[in-house]
Amino acid sequence: MTTATTIPGYVVGTWDIDAAHSDVSFSVRHMMVSKVRGRFTGVAGELVTAERFEDSSVTATVDATSLTTGQDQRDGHIRSADFFDVEKYPEWTFRSTGIAAKGDDHVLTGDLTIKGVTKPVEFDLELNGFGPDAWGGTRSGFTATTTIKRSEFGVDIELPMDGGGVVVSEKVNVQLEIEAVLRAS
Repeated sequence: MTTATTIPGYVVGTWDIDAAHSDVSFSVRHMMVSKVRGRFTGVAGELVTAERFEDSSVTATVDATSLTTGQDQRDGHIRSADFFDVEKYPEWTFRSTGIAAKGDDHVLTGDLTIKGVTKPVEFDLELNGFGPDAWGGTRSGFTATTTIKRSEFGVDIELPMDGGGVVVSEKVNVQLEIEAVLRAS
C-alpha cells in the first residue's frame, strides 16, 4: 500500500493537467524500418490524488484535431477518415478504473475511447514528483506508457507492402508526460 507518507512530497488534492507543460505522444513503425512520432497539443484533465495513492483517479481528454507529426500532408491523412476521422471523432477520453503498485512504480488501468470505441488499457505509471512552482502553486509530474493495437480502436486501415509487411504497424506506443497544477482550495 502506498500512502501519502511513503511518497516524498506527496500532496493529496485535485489537480488540473497543464497542457503547456505536458506531452501526449505516440510512435508507430512505418514501412517496417523506422518509427514515425506524433503528438497531440490539446490535452485537458483532472487528477485526484487520494490519501492512499491507489485510490487516486484520472480523467482526461485529448483533442484529436491537435495531432502533429511535423509533416502537414501526413497529418492531414492521419486526421482523415482513413485513420482518426477527427471530423466525426474530435475528442478522445480516458477514465481511470484503478491504480496498483508494481515494484517501485504503479500500473494505471482505465477505459480509453478513440473513434467512439472504448477499451480497457494499462499504463505503466511513474510518479515523478511533487513540489512548489514559481507562482506560489504546487505541481506534480507523472510519466505513463502503454502499447495499444490501433485496429482495436477502429483504426483498421490496411496498407500492405509489396514483398510483405505493412506501411503502418498494428502496434502503437503511447507516451505521456503529464504535469499538473494543484487547484486552490
